[in-house]
Parts: sequence; C-alpha cells; structure tokens
Amino acid sequence: MARLNYVELPVGDVGAASRFYEAAFGWSLTAFGPSYAATLTGDTDIGLQGDPAEATRAPLPVIEVQDLEAALASVEQAGGSIARPIFAFPGGRRFHFLDPSGNEIAAVKPD
Repeated sequence: MARLNYVELPVGDVGAASRFYEAAFGWSLTAFGPSYAATLTGDTDIGLQGDPAEATRAPLPVIEVQDLEAALASVEQAGGSIARPIFAFPGGRRFHFLDPSGNEIAAVKPD
C-alpha cells in the first residue's frame, strides 16, 4: 500500500533551517552535502532542499510505492501529469507528478 513517507521543504539556507528544526523540535538532521539535509527516523521524515535548481515551489509530499513504474502509469491513467520522469537519487528512485489541482507530489521506491 502506498503511504506518505517524506515531506521535502524548499529552504534558502540548509544550515539555518537545520538549526531551526533542531532547536524548535529536537530533530536530528543529517547533511547530504551543502544543499540538503534530512531526518532519518524511518517514519515520516523531512528533507530540506537548499539547491534552487532542485527545489520545488512549495513543500513536496513524497509517497512511497512498491512498484515505481506501475505508480507512474497509474498517475498518468488517473489524469496526473509527469513533472519529472523517473530518476535515481541517493536512497532510491522517484518521479514527480502534478495532480489535477497542480500540486507537485513525488512517488518514491526506496533502495
């Protein structure tokens, strides 16, 4: 069953955002280079995207799926449009789509 497992936030300064969430909520964030950090709880995690070329306009919900290609086909058949085709990243593969209201969402198959 598909489930929400991640929310990625566009941020201007990953270090400042990490310090804020650590201080405000006691979260521990792991840096993945200078422009990305994330919690690694194994539950619904949060990512901080500081690369303007990679950041979405708004928070990016990420849905975990068992079969990425089948999910892509289902999204298209249901009327969604693909914003970013399937691509690999550290931790798995994903694609981004727009729902009928224009919300950008990602579907991921973790490694």
